Amino acid sequence: MNVLVVNCGSSSLKFQLINSETEAVAAKGLCERIGLDGRLVYQPTGGEKEVTEAAMPTHTEAIKMVLDALVNPKTGVLKSLDEVEAIGHRVLHGGAKISDSCIINDEVISVIEECCDLGPLHNPANLMGIRACMELMPGKPNVAVFDTAFHQTMPEKAYMYAIPYKYYDKYKVRKYGFHGTSHRFVSKETIKFLGLDPENSKVIVAHLGNGSSISAVVNGKCVDTSMGLTPLEGLVMGTRSGDLDPAVLEYICNKENISVSEMVRILNKESGLLGLSQGLSSDFRDLSEAMENGNPDAKRAIDCLCYRIIKYIGSYVAAMNGVDAIAFTGGIGENAALVRKTVVDNLSYLGITLDEEANKARGEDKVISTPDSKVTVAVIPTNEELAICQETAELVKNQK
Repeated sequence: MNVLVVNCGSSSLKFQLINSETEAVAAKGLCERIGLDGRLVYQPTGGEKEVTEAAMPTHTEAIKMVLDALVNPKTGVLKSLDEVEAIGHRVLHGGAKISDSCIINDEVISVIEECCDLGPLHNPANLMGIRACMELMPGKPNVAVFDTAFHQTMPEKAYMYAIPYKYYDKYKVRKYGFHGTSHRFVSKETIKFLGLDPENSKVIVAHLGNGSSISAVVNGKCVDTSMGLTPLEGLVMGTRSGDLDPAVLEYICNKENISVSEMVRILNKESGLLGLSQGLSSDFRDLSEAMENGNPDAKRAIDCLCYRIIKYIGSYVAAMNGVDAIAFTGGIGENAALVRKTVVDNLSYLGITLDEEANKARGEDKVISTPDSKVTVAVIPTNEELAICQETAELVKNQK
C-alpha cells in the first residue's frame, strides 16, 4: 500500500510517500514558507533534489504542489494519484479523548479542534493539512496518528498534577506527553531487536534531540513520560527549559516587567541549551565542538542536559521497579556518543557497563552495553514517518 505521510506545521509541510509492505520511501520533501512566497523541495529516491518557488497562500496549494510533483511525467514516482491508497497525518494533540490512531471522520476532526487550546501552534496546522488532502483527494482514507496517543495508558498517579482537581475537571489540565509516535516505534523495535518478551518487559526510551523526552514502557504500554501538558516539561532541550520551579515565572515577570505569555515564550524559545550556553547555540553539535575547545558555557549546557537525562532514567527505573533495556534514539540519542557515555557511566549502580567500541555507533541498531551488563543499553534509530505509514496501512486494511 502506498501511503502519503504528511506532517504539517504552521508554515511548513513535510511529506514522504512510503510503501507499507516494502517500507521503501519513493519520494520525500518539504513545503516551506506557506502563507508567504512558498517553496517546494522535492526528491524522488535515487533522484536529484528539485526546488520550486511558487506561491502557497494556504496548505491546500502546498498539498496540490506535492501531488503534482508525485505524478510529474519526468520526475514523479506515480502514474496517477489513484496509486496513493491512504494519507497518514501526524497530529500533535488528541487530548484525553483519543488514545490511539484513528481514521479521520467528523468526530475526530471535532476532537482535534477541541484540542487547539492545548496545541495552539500545531493542531490548527494539522487540521489545514487534513482538510487540504480531503479536498484534493476525495474518498481517500485519511488517518490521524497522534503524538499524545501512546501516552494515554499512563495511570492517573502519573498524569495528574497536584493542583486543585477542579482544573482537571474543567480544563483537563494534566500530563499528556509527546513524541508518542517515536516512543511507540522505538519501544517496539527495542523489544524485537533484543528478543525481549513483549508481555514481560520494562523498557526506557530516551528520545533526545532538539526536543527531548523519556518514556517508561511496561509490557509495551507507556506508564510515564517526561513531557507534560505541553512539550515544555521534562528534560533540558535545544531551546526549552524543561522542569523548573513554577514560581520562577512570577519572579522574573515581576523583575523584568513582562507578561506571563512572554515568559512562557522565553522558556520555549530562548532557554534550554541556548540559554545555558549564553546564546552560543541550541545545536548539540555546535556545543560539543565548543566544549572540546574549552568553552565553559558549552560545557555547562551539556552537563545540565546529561544530568537531567540521568535523573529521569533513574526515576523511571524506580517507578517500574526495574528495567530490562534502555534505548537511545533521536538526533542526539543516535549520534552523540558523549551523551550516551556520560549517562551510562552514571548508571553503574544498576550493573550497567558500556562497551566503549560499540558506543561509537551512529544511527544504527546497536547494543552498546557489554555482554555481562545487567541491563541492556542500545541505540535504536527512530522512524516516525514509517511508524505513521504502518499505523495508517493497518487501520485502512482493517476497515476494508
